[in-house]
Amino acid sequence: MPRRNDPFAQNIDWITVLLYLCCIGLGWVNVYAAVYSPEEQTSLFDMSTNSGKQLMWIGTTAILIICILVINHTFFDTFAFVFYGFMLLMLILVLVAGTNINGSRSWFKFGAVSIQPAEFAKVATALALAKYLDVPGINLMKRKDLLYVAGIVILPCILILASNETGSTLVFASFIIMLYREGLPGWIPAAGIAAAGLFIFALLFPKLYIFLGIVALLLLIVLLMPRYNRSIPNLLALGVLGIGMMVYVTGVDFFVNSVLQKHQRNRIKVLVDPTIDPLGVGWNVTQAKIAIGSGRLQGKGFLEGTQTKFDFVPEQSTDFIFCTIGEEHGFIGSLVVVVLFIALISRIVILAEKQRTKFARVYGYCVAGIIFFHVMINIGMTIGLMPVIGIPLPFFSYGGSSLWSFSILLFIFLKLDSRRTALTRR
Repeated sequence: MPRRNDPFAQNIDWITVLLYLCCIGLGWVNVYAAVYSPEEQTSLFDMSTNSGKQLMWIGTTAILIICILVINHTFFDTFAFVFYGFMLLMLILVLVAGTNINGSRSWFKFGAVSIQPAEFAKVATALALAKYLDVPGINLMKRKDLLYVAGIVILPCILILASNETGSTLVFASFIIMLYREGLPGWIPAAGIAAAGLFIFALLFPKLYIFLGIVALLLLIVLLMPRYNRSIPNLLALGVLGIGMMVYVTGVDFFVNSVLQKHQRNRIKVLVDPTIDPLGVGWNVTQAKIAIGSGRLQGKGFLEGTQTKFDFVPEQSTDFIFCTIGEEHGFIGSLVVVVLFIALISRIVILAEKQRTKFARVYGYCVAGIIFFHVMINIGMTIGLMPVIGIPLPFFSYGGSSLWSFSILLFIFLKLDSRRTALTRR
């Protein structure tokens, strides 16, 4: 145990560490519950089960955390681009020498251990963005700087997408939260949200209704515009925007039916109509919602979940771990987990705003954004609000790559923050 006057014990943010430990502990117990069999009645520490293996991953994670906390904080700033380049190399190598698991060639397999570079690419990209934006004179309002930042994010996305890991690729959109905080023009995230909304509308409603809605929206904008802004160029720009939106809506069908793969099309169809083919493509979402709904207010009790025990819920200890929480601990247990994540993300944002260096602040917002996106998408897909894209719930889902990457991501930030705390106390 560190001494009372040890700087390590004094400067680490123990509130965040406590929230992290709560997540890890609850995650481990629920992994055990997800794979528990009443017939076999295996132990929580049985190394032949996922819970036993997860305990091993937790132990190795503790070693990684200690290594991070004893390293000088300048190490991460100095070698940020080196980490980024190394992870790009790993993403290329996994396309050539990786193992195909569940249709995705994104894993390095070493005996019984599998490592997914895409999980660690998020950490490396966060460090690279923090390093670049920390350079004096960088301004996201400048086109050149914006293109550089886009390149840093898009390059690993392309490589991950090439390995058929759509879910991991989408998480890179989380960096837009940090970029907006650092001065990204507001029209860029607004355009992204509008594009996503139009995409969903194009799947739900007839094209004619959407076109009429676009025309009505443009007319309303014109009516609300001051007279001096109703110039010919501005009206033409609005007209071009309207035509572009209509072309985009028209292209949604082509994209879904001709570009997306069959399993990706099925996930979109299930999102739009959850009742479609409940015994086929809609099975995952249907069973997940049944499991969570059957928990009601207080849940069925620890190790009493029937949906998970009899394997109705797919990937019950990984991507759908939240179903175990909902079924066995009900709405109250689910709410506790959600509040725990809200507290963790809020704490990270608060600490990020207190940082004395731009590098630490940018990296802190990257950490908060990544965890937020993972939580939102994972829980959203289990209750039918998001497509099933297969990403883990941070600190809860079974898996070494996920646990390592999220722990490294978080504790690098805590190491940077400990330096800020040490300077404040001097």
